[in-house]
This record gives sequence, structure tokens and C-alpha cells, in this order.
Amino acid sequence: MPASWDQNKPVAVASDHGGYLLKSHLKEVLSKLGFTVEDLGTNGPDSVDYPRFAAGLAKGVAAGKYCLGVLVCGTGLGMSMTANRYRGVRAALCTSAYMARMARAHNDANVLCLGERVIGLGQAEDILKTFLDGEFEGGRHTRRIQAIEPE
Repeated sequence: MPASWDQNKPVAVASDHGGYLLKSHLKEVLSKLGFTVEDLGTNGPDSVDYPRFAAGLAKGVAAGKYCLGVLVCGTGLGMSMTANRYRGVRAALCTSAYMARMARAHNDANVLCLGERVIGLGQAEDILKTFLDGEFEGGRHTRRIQAIEPE
């Protein structure tokens, strides 16, 4: 596990009904990689409203309760839009390992958003592992991160 993730804090995962199956799979992947995982729901395929789950996870990441978050819905769009409304949260919707690497290296992303209806299980695992292994480069990117925080 990279030094940037606080090993004393769990990883939070959450989804709506459109991301439930992928979230469940990634939860197992995270556990096998040695992470403590806290599942914030949903707990089944019944229709639910994604903002409730994204907000709960984002609030926990912003408060420092979790070392990082993983949000999954059908496309990842709604989850990323909701999570990014919270100060200190930098949620990145990634559809490739390259995007995950850049989200960490240049944007210091602390929440990974994925779309179950957009990517397959194998690709989602690759994206997750790349995100987890990524390190923020700092330097010129630090000032850019500071500039995106709301006033």
C-alpha cells in the first residue's frame, strides 16, 4: 500500500442499485489487498437515490474518517458530481488505468468513481489497483489543487 494512504483508516465504498454488483466485487478485491473496508450501502439491487450514498461517503472522506473512497453507480457520473460538492474531496471518474494514474499523480484524487454499466470487472480491478498504487506528484500540481477548493 502506498504511503499516501493511512493504513489505520478504512476504505469506504458505496453505490446505488446501478453499481451494487461492481461495488460488491471491488469490496472483495480491497479486502484481499489488505484494506479494511467499510461498506456504506446500498445493500441490494433495489432502486435507490445515489446522492444519499455519495454524500455519506464524501462527508466521511472530507472529515478524515476514511483514507479514501470508492463510489459506483451505473455511469459514475452522478456519484462524482455529488462527491465533488464537498470541500476536501477530489472525486475522479475513471474509465481507464491511465485516468486513475493521472487522477492520483496530478489531482491527488481521494475518491474513485466508476460506472458498472460502462466498464467490466477486470478493467475495474485494473483501475482500482492503479488508483491505489498512485502517488501525488506535488510540485506545480499542489497550487492547482489549492485553486479548485471552493472559497
